[in-house]
Amino acid sequence: MSSYVTANSDTLITVFGGSGFLGRHVVRALAKRGYRIRVGVRRPELAGHLQPLGKVGQIHAVQANLRFPASVEAATRNAGIMVNLVGILAGSGAQTFDAVHAKGAAAVAQAAAAADARLVHVSAIGADPESASAYARSKAAGEAAVREASPTSVIMRPSVVFGPEDNFTNRFASMARLMPVLPLIGGGATRMQPVYVEDVACAIADAVDGAAKPGATYELGGPEVLSLREIFEIVLAMTDRARTLAPLPFGLARLNALALQFAPAPFTLTRDQVTLLKSDNVVSDAAKAAGLTLEGLGITPDSIEAVAPQYLWRFRPQGQFQRKSA
Repeated sequence: MSSYVTANSDTLITVFGGSGFLGRHVVRALAKRGYRIRVGVRRPELAGHLQPLGKVGQIHAVQANLRFPASVEAATRNAGIMVNLVGILAGSGAQTFDAVHAKGAAAVAQAAAAADARLVHVSAIGADPESASAYARSKAAGEAAVREASPTSVIMRPSVVFGPEDNFTNRFASMARLMPVLPLIGGGATRMQPVYVEDVACAIADAVDGAAKPGATYELGGPEVLSLREIFEIVLAMTDRARTLAPLPFGLARLNALALQFAPAPFTLTRDQVTLLKSDNVVSDAAKAAGLTLEGLGITPDSIEAVAPQYLWRFRPQGQFQRKSA
């Protein structure tokens, strides 16, 4: 065992939200670097899939809910570093944007400050206190709470994240399997910079290692800026599906969302998600100039074209061994 890994094994990290899509990749990245990991989740009995990601005893799930600061404090006991990955795409019951993204982030940051622990907080590109989107406003409020309680914390703002278990490319591919016509909200002109989940996990692990600038806000995007229409076209090509792409005005999309917010996946759509699509989701020029990007951390990001075929093959009409159309 290298001295690097041996030194890391002395450090306990608490990862909040470590059982989700991004979380499992972050936990695996940290486990590979030898850290001991405590994963704070609402339902630890459903986090057993994390155990094989590390060595025996290296990863341990505990109950923690960001809406209850006492559980956050208990989960951070003796931890030298904390990572907050908790986020929701739609509110439900007590799990509102404000409760999770704003007050929850404040609880984690305050616990980190009290424990004199370093914090890596994951937010999102588009976080804006003046946004028309409740999601974006709550993300900005969370960042402000983190800066107030723990000024040296590193904030990571990823663009739309894709990967094997995502709710992005898999969702579009699932819709294409079930629908002959796919709606392009706002005409599909919204620009995004999809970023591979493993690249985001690596950036977070680098920040845990101390490679990121204290107090900085990083914006994480992939190598390509693509419109929503282009992303649909890429997914259709990978899954060998021929579908009609029909522009859907924002106003009509918001009207449809009144019903679709209650629809099952992959058809779920909220009015706030429609509002989010009115703004581009790309890395800013300021972040690029300051080197506060994946490239600034020495990470060369992977594209959708390079990665997604490895997991989207299951959406082809005849599956993995289907011969691609000419």
